Amino acid sequence: MNAVYINDIATAVPPFDVQAPFLAFANTIIENSRERDIFNKAIRRAQIDHRYSFLPPSCFQSGGFYSPGRFADTGARMRFFEQHAIKLAAAALAQLDLGRVRAKVTHLILACCTGFYAPGLDIDIVNGFGLNRSVERTVIGFMGCYAGITALKLARHMVRSEPEATVLVVNVELCTLHLQERDDLEQMLCFSLWGDGCAACLVSAEARGIELKSFHSTTIADSAEQMAWRIGDSGFDMILSGQVPRTLASALPSQVAGLLGGRRKEEIDLWAVHPGGRSIIDAVASTLELTEDALDISRDILRRFGNMSSATVMFVLKALLERRLRGLGCAMAFGPGLTAESMVFEAIG
Repeated sequence: MNAVYINDIATAVPPFDVQAPFLAFANTIIENSRERDIFNKAIRRAQIDHRYSFLPPSCFQSGGFYSPGRFADTGARMRFFEQHAIKLAAAALAQLDLGRVRAKVTHLILACCTGFYAPGLDIDIVNGFGLNRSVERTVIGFMGCYAGITALKLARHMVRSEPEATVLVVNVELCTLHLQERDDLEQMLCFSLWGDGCAACLVSAEARGIELKSFHSTTIADSAEQMAWRIGDSGFDMILSGQVPRTLASALPSQVAGLLGGRRKEEIDLWAVHPGGRSIIDAVASTLELTEDALDISRDILRRFGNMSSATVMFVLKALLERRLRGLGCAMAFGPGLTAESMVFEAIG
């Protein structure tokens, strides 16, 4: 079988930093003073400085998208997604310099769990960027944070079966569309993680960038409801239990051999762990007994952008490429199920 590579990665975020406005808003709706103190202490420990959105800071004011007592319904949120998701995809694709290889793109994979419409974003990308109308389109929906790795796994299958293929993979997430008007402490801490972002990459047999060597997937027993994502009347209802880091710390030791593709931890030079939150990064680092700086890139992406669901691990991989790091690596992400997906790769430059 031929080797398969990520050749280029581009990323983009919307214009508005909503971290500070959200924290101010949260402090107005958490009525219990003790819970407010707990919330603010947790925020200081979370190590997230910025999160971006197409929603301006005024969205929390009267008459805004999240006007107190009158949050937008699911229909309004999906209309907003349809209007703005293509803008975010366009920003990433412009940086990818798609014009250089447009005629070579044979497959398009779109991963998204934060908005849907039909004809969809995949067709808008084909039409908006002049891709061949015969391009094979695949949409990966509602898989959450680990869908970024799932999309790369599917792209690898495509290129291995058709060595001349060039696969365009696009991860678009508008997570900030799904804030709920609740004063529940755990839910507000969950909402404080999410940002919007897009990653686009090209996957082919050209020996340049990051070689995709192997993949592994597993679900952790008796943990399905710790991370869930359902459509409600006021957007999508996200459940992210505070038990997730503890569950991962308990379950991962027995899964290490599979997640590392049968390799020993000492063989892995580079780590690209999805930064689902500081406590999740800490759980992975502790469980795998990694050096203090092993997950610095993941922590930096979390600090600068928050958790952007499926796009986030691609931001980590892009940063790894930009630093011109080389060697054997492992990418890892987690999502509903509770699912752990991993990818063993080699950065060759």
